Amino acid sequence: MNEFKVAIRENESAHVLDLMGYLDAHTAPILEEAFQSMIGSGKFRIIVNCRDLTYISSAGLGVFMAYIEDVRENKGDIKMSNMTPKVFQIFDLLGFPMLYDIVNDERDAIAKFAALS
Repeated sequence: MNEFKVAIRENESAHVLDLMGYLDAHTAPILEEAFQSMIGSGKFRIIVNCRDLTYISSAGLGVFMAYIEDVRENKGDIKMSNMTPKVFQIFDLLGFPMLYDIVNDERDAIAKFAALS
């Protein structure tokens, strides 16, 4: 079985989810738990750092869709950063760049959140 991990950390203007490994139907519940924890704690400014994400399936993409409305209703957002070309291609194929702010690196996402403060 492929491995997937999520690490949560905080920076000055948002909380960061570092995704590592293979995100598919079997590992998607790990990401769901991370989102539930953050939203339950009132953390609505979320950066998803995809630097170490090696694969994402439609089930993994569905997790983002499941939580974006709750995040935005609470004046937050989910910004994605550091995607490899392979992972970006999957997001792009399904039209995610029209729904989510996808930036080159985490500093860009931090700056966008800081500008909202």
